Amino acid sequence: QRQFASMAQMRAVQPKMKAIQERYKDDKPKQQQEIMKLYKDEGVNPLAGCLPIFLQIPIFFALYKTLLLAIEMRHQPFVLWIKDLSAPDPLHILNLFGLLPFTPPAFLAIGLLAVLLGITMWLQFKLNPAQMDPIQQQMFMIMPWVMMFIMAPFAAGLLLYWITSNVLTIGQQWYLYSRHPQLKAQAEQEAADKKRAAEAEAAAKGEA
Repeated sequence: QRQFASMAQMRAVQPKMKAIQERYKDDKPKQQQEIMKLYKDEGVNPLAGCLPIFLQIPIFFALYKTLLLAIEMRHQPFVLWIKDLSAPDPLHILNLFGLLPFTPPAFLAIGLLAVLLGITMWLQFKLNPAQMDPIQQQMFMIMPWVMMFIMAPFAAGLLLYWITSNVLTIGQQWYLYSRHPQLKAQAEQEAADKKRAAEAEAAAKGEA
């Protein structure tokens, strides 16, 4: 709820922020100074929306160390195909989840949990149209699939924690947006406006 409220506050000050950016577009230090003053005057904390993510980082690393070092966790069956939470996901896409008689190399061993991680991260970004320029948006849309490859060799328990966290966040976002559809519509409109502005600027530079 706090993350959603912070997001709504940031959208409320967007018109004033755009005016400052336009007024001081040739003076970046002054622009940043005025934006910080705006945040202070309006009582907006730009990092408040990131607080839940920051709070999860210590839990994430503690779980990683626990799965890595706790001997009693090894070879303990969990559910379905996951027989060891401290080991990587044994089901790999390239060998059709174990149906083909070969083991893919480590850098290509993309398990089902890694795919679910990529999908849930992508859905999370799609449900939260952030105030970013088109280049940043493209980067955030690619990031889930990069993380899918990076996290594939890690312990299945770690991926399960991340996937569960993503699913809960997606459920929260969906519920809050269903209660406040006007905020989602406003965010999507602002994202579309930024995209059109960037395309117009690129076209103007091309003509020049």
